[in-house]
Amino acid sequence: MESEPLKFFERMLNTPSPSGYEAPVQNVVREYSAQFADNVETDYHGNVIASVNSGGNVRVMMAGHCDQIGLLVTQIDEMGFVRCQTIGGWDPVQLVGQKMSIWTNEGELPAVISRKPIHLLTDAERKAPIQLKDLWLDIGAKDQAEAKKLVQVGDPVTLQLGMQKMQNNLAFGPKMDDTTGLWVVIEAARRYGKFSDKKCAAYAVSTVQEEIGLRGAKTSAYGIDPHIGIAVDVTHATDCPTIDRGERGEVYLGRGPVIFRGPNMNPKVVSRLIEVAEENKIPYQMAALGKAAPNDSNAIQTTRGGVAAGLVAIPNRYMHSAVETISLDDIDHAANLLAQFLHSVQDDDDFRPGM
Repeated sequence: MESEPLKFFERMLNTPSPSGYEAPVQNVVREYSAQFADNVETDYHGNVIASVNSGGNVRVMMAGHCDQIGLLVTQIDEMGFVRCQTIGGWDPVQLVGQKMSIWTNEGELPAVISRKPIHLLTDAERKAPIQLKDLWLDIGAKDQAEAKKLVQVGDPVTLQLGMQKMQNNLAFGPKMDDTTGLWVVIEAARRYGKFSDKKCAAYAVSTVQEEIGLRGAKTSAYGIDPHIGIAVDVTHATDCPTIDRGERGEVYLGRGPVIFRGPNMNPKVVSRLIEVAEENKIPYQMAALGKAAPNDSNAIQTTRGGVAAGLVAIPNRYMHSAVETISLDDIDHAANLLAQFLHSVQDDDDFRPGM
C-alpha cells in the first residue's frame, strides 16, 4: 500500500463519525478525493460522492459507509456524571472500562465509562446481563454545574479512536466498520482514474447513517441512479475461537476480500468480480447470504427500478468493539479488485439477469 493512501486510512480512523454526526470525517473524504476526482459533491443528507470519468455511459456506484456506532449524551446528573443512549448496535459488555471521547462544540473531551466494581455487586447483579442503564461516563467534573459547562445533551460519544498495527500486516482499532470499506471505494476510484481507456462512470460514495437503517445508501443511490452498485462493508471473520464455520462459512483475515453470492447480489456482477479477480491474480474468498443483506447493498439493489447489486466484504474480527481487527492486505486487494472491475465494464455490457 502506498504511503499517502495509508495516511488517509489512518486519518479517517482518527476522525469521529457516529451516525448523524459524520461531518468531520466527510471533510477528510472531500479533501482527499478532490486530488483525483472529476467532481466531489455533498448531498443534503450528507453523503459525499466522488466521481471519475463522470461522462461514461454506464454508471457504477461504489458505497462504503462513513458512520460508526457510538453513544449520545442524554443526561448530566447532579454529581456531574453523564448518561447516554446508543447510536447503532452495541453489546454493553464491550463498553465496560473503556476510554471514551465526548465530541463537544469545543472539541474532544476525554472520559471513561464504567459500572459498580465487582466487589460491590450483589449476587443477583453479578448474574444479570449488563445493561446500558447501569453504566455512566465520568469526565472528572466535580458537580453538575461544571459538567454542563463542558458537555451538552446531544453531544456524540465514541470509543477512544486510533489504529495499532499487529503481526502479519494486521491492524486493530474502533470503527474498522466501515472505514475499511470507505477506504476501498475511494482508493478504487483513485486507481481507476489512472487507466487511460476508461469507459464507465465511477461514483465512489461515502454514505451516511448505515448503522441506523442504510439511510445514506438509499438517498445517494436515488440521486446517482446507477446501473451497477457495489457495497463494500465488513463481514465476520471466522478464523478465531467460538465462531462456527459450519454456520458462518470460511472467512479468514489475509486471504483477500470476500465476494458474496445470494438473492441480494446480481449474478452477472458476481461472475464479473470473480472473473476480474482470477484474471488479475487477486486473492479472494467466497461467502453466501440467503436473505437481504444488512448493509448498503440491500438499499442499493431496490433503488428506483432496481440496480445490479454486488457486495464485497472485508473480513473483520471482533465487530462492533474497541478492537476490530482487519488485514491491511485485504483492503489493498479489495481496492485493486474494484478498480479492475470498473475498468472491465464496457458500454455494451448487459447486467440484467438472464439477458
